[in-house]
Amino acid sequence: MGPIGIFDSGYGGLTVFKEISHTLPQYDYIYFGDNARVPYGTRSYDTVYHYTMECVNHLFDLGCHLVILACNTASAKALRTIQQKDLPKRTDLRNVLGVIRPTTEIIDRFTISNHVGILATSGTVNSASYVLEIHKFFPQIKVYQEACPMWVPLVENNEMDSPGARYFVKQHIDRLLQQSTEIDAVILACTHYPLLLPTIKEFMPKGVQVISQGSIVAKSLADYLYRHKEIEALCTKNGARQFFTTESVENFKEKASIFYGLPVEAAQFDLIHKIP
Repeated sequence: MGPIGIFDSGYGGLTVFKEISHTLPQYDYIYFGDNARVPYGTRSYDTVYHYTMECVNHLFDLGCHLVILACNTASAKALRTIQQKDLPKRTDLRNVLGVIRPTTEIIDRFTISNHVGILATSGTVNSASYVLEIHKFFPQIKVYQEACPMWVPLVENNEMDSPGARYFVKQHIDRLLQQSTEIDAVILACTHYPLLLPTIKEFMPKGVQVISQGSIVAKSLADYLYRHKEIEALCTKNGARQFFTTESVENFKEKASIFYGLPVEAAQFDLIHKIP
């Protein structure tokens, strides 16, 4: 038995973890941020897969039987390969889930016009994962994408309320909505973006619903654990939280509290020398 693992390339997954730990507070969790190698969004499929699998294996070594990729880029570029290639080779019961499917499989609840927008990193947009997943469930929905490469650096540098943030948020919302006047729902397909939500809502026209992933992923995880008793039985329940980072602990603690909403204590994990 062991905790539930939450993985992200950086800090954004903490916005998802915050919702998960609020919805399911009884479980033990380990959050692992590969902050030393962020960003993943601009890297190749092979590199993202290699990095993600390395971190997932670390969480497996720490006793996690279930790992959530709380990262859209990792979910888009690595999850399918991990599920189809790596997990079947294991003799023990392990699973890895992502953040894309929970949102896409219920997107019809948020749109009347069947025109949906995606705001995401360049890596997620180029993967077309949201387009493919939405069309798998709802082929009638038209999907429009806009890459927002400046949004993550703005959030990570705590510039959410700056004039620069307002400029780039408006710029990309305008570009997305120019693709269709019928868009009535927009998915924030990056876990950093909820921290820009007040500014996003300011520039998003009334009648367009903005969808954050955190609460959706948390509810989906609760449903998964209810339906998969064999995995749920392997998840320990002491309400414990642990945080690991591949970067400086002090840097992580300072920025992580912005995303998680609470102070965190963390330990460094060296992926090269495997020294916790």
